Amino acid sequence: MTLTQLKHLVTLVKTGSFVKASASLHITQPALTRSIQALEDYLGESIFDRSGKKIELTNFGMEIYMKAIQLIEDAENIKQSASNLVEGKQGRIHIGLGSGPGVILMRPLLKYMATNHPSMHLELIRGNTEMLTNSLRMRSLDVMIVDARSIEPAEDLSIEILAETKGAFMCRPNHPLAKSKAVTINDIRQYPIASSPLSAEIDRILSEKYGSQASLRNLINLKCNEISSLIDICRETDTIALAIRKAAPDLVELDMLPPLNTNAKFAFVTIQNRSHPPFLEKIHNFCKAQFKD
Repeated sequence: MTLTQLKHLVTLVKTGSFVKASASLHITQPALTRSIQALEDYLGESIFDRSGKKIELTNFGMEIYMKAIQLIEDAENIKQSASNLVEGKQGRIHIGLGSGPGVILMRPLLKYMATNHPSMHLELIRGNTEMLTNSLRMRSLDVMIVDARSIEPAEDLSIEILAETKGAFMCRPNHPLAKSKAVTINDIRQYPIASSPLSAEIDRILSEKYGSQASLRNLINLKCNEISSLIDICRETDTIALAIRKAAPDLVELDMLPPLNTNAKFAFVTIQNRSHPPFLEKIHNFCKAQFKD
């Protein structure tokens, strides 16, 4: 039994004749006859009482006809639901954000969904890369967007670099170092230094550029997953932030000697060979565009 056979049945009942039904369905009358006969053979009972050109539903046929209408409606609803899922008119999506991506993406993502896809259910989860990776593998997340350098390589992870964004030491505009033309690591160590958790690769780069005193263990006084909170402290005190430049456009980037010249790489991470929500592609494209902006 197929959905096509049921559609043939319903059309035949509504039109009242094989001639009209076949014309409506754009098939030949013999093809329609074979379709109805195949359906009756499958069900093992006659659907129609045939008397000359007149056709009437049997009692059994009436029950099948009513169920066929419901099945066809359900099939149409499924098709519409599939379209809605792709277009973001319904469904759920769970996104994990590392500290850096969270600063750039969280508010724009929430605004984008509220404005363009108000019927979708979006959940944003903030956390460190290890926690988010575990959630991704447990299917609690559909995707995570994190610092690529913080990801432990694994065969089950699909990692796409979305963007590279500049990292910098930053302070408030009226900070004592704000107008200095050549700031050394010893200069900034006179003040509290705040950062989100950074990768071993960043630790290595800092140590190579500025010496052992610039290792993360020795350098960072205030560490928190929420960069936005750290940036607020930098706006209100002489604390210096080590963060992505886009996290705080209003802060002053310190002119380091030697220059920091380090970028953060943000990755869009999913599980290899796992089916993803149809709407995830739109999230991917939005995030990529957001980083470009």
